[in-house]
Amino acid sequence: MSVNVKPIADRVLVEPAAAETTTASGIIIPETAKEKPQRGTVVAVGNGKKDEPMTVAVGDTVLYGKYSGTEIALDGKDYLIMRESDILAII
Repeated sequence: MSVNVKPIADRVLVEPAAAETTTASGIIIPETAKEKPQRGTVVAVGNGKKDEPMTVAVGDTVLYGKYSGTEIALDGKDYLIMRESDILAII
């Protein structure tokens, strides 16, 4: 995955994971009931702040808050750009 976007400072570009289409028991979830994914893959990272280096790297799978980041569309794909502090965990 190569994106021609370089986040600034402590910002991270994340590609959200696809929303679940079925439950664990096999029930199909309709479009209107699907929840926004809270997991994604880091596509690009900034340089970090002066005294705070970045802890996430390109390719990391991360968990983030439900309302974190700003949605943007690049080359027909949806991404989220957010601060590193909005990321809850690396999995």
